[in-house]
Amino acid sequence: MSSDPARTAERTARRARRSSVLQTLARSGYAASGVVHLLLGYLAVRLAFGSTPAGSADQNGVFQELASAPGGAALLWVVAVGFGALALWQLLEALLGVAGTDTAKQAGARAKAAAKAVLYGVLAATAGRYAQGGSSGGGTQESLTADLMKAPAGRWLVAAVGLAIVGVGVFHVVKGWRKNFLDDLRGTGGGAVGQAVVRLGQVGYEAKGVALGVLGGLFVAAAWTSDAQKAGGIDDALRVIRDQPYGTVLLVATGVGIAAYGVYSFARARYARL
Repeated sequence: MSSDPARTAERTARRARRSSVLQTLARSGYAASGVVHLLLGYLAVRLAFGSTPAGSADQNGVFQELASAPGGAALLWVVAVGFGALALWQLLEALLGVAGTDTAKQAGARAKAAAKAVLYGVLAATAGRYAQGGSSGGGTQESLTADLMKAPAGRWLVAAVGLAIVGVGVFHVVKGWRKNFLDDLRGTGGGAVGQAVVRLGQVGYEAKGVALGVLGGLFVAAAWTSDAQKAGGIDDALRVIRDQPYGTVLLVATGVGIAAYGVYSFARARYARL
């Protein structure tokens, strides 16, 4: 009698999640995130002083920087593989449940893992396209928002997207302030991670949360005014910060904070709970 295909698939997925190879590759995904955030922080600081071209202080600008560096194509493939492995790991978490999470919280944890799987999958695909000499291949954020607005209840959908992004931003700020990110890390030989990692995590999560909050606000503004041009990506959000009173100082601080998140991501590659 043949075994149940669903049970066979589940056993295969569980074996994959226990695989030391996949775990190592997934950790490299956090290192890839570190590279991306370090470069994004660098571009944000350059933007603060007006030396970054329009529309380049975002993930596509980061991948362009990597592509233009010596050995950039090889590095992009490494980044793509790391993000791809992390996407697969998060997908397994979404399907099998998140280890160490209470049963009552599993539904939310699985949904969060699924969203991360999509995010890391998109990053892996984008890095792969740049490694092959291509580009993002997508339209502008404004055109995508305009298309969404044309849908039934489109303005409400755009507003919902904006509020969701604001919520993610607030979540990041709170996670950094309360040091909840330490729950994602394991100790070092039975001890706690160093204070430097804690401080980097705090600053990094809070700075990233501020940038995401501004980004979400742009979507809400676009929905409120029915003007898709008000929507945008991370580059637009960083420019909004720059255009505030003392904007140069604020944007430099944000850029340094995003870079701190990048350094923290390297520590997470070593100490993440998998």
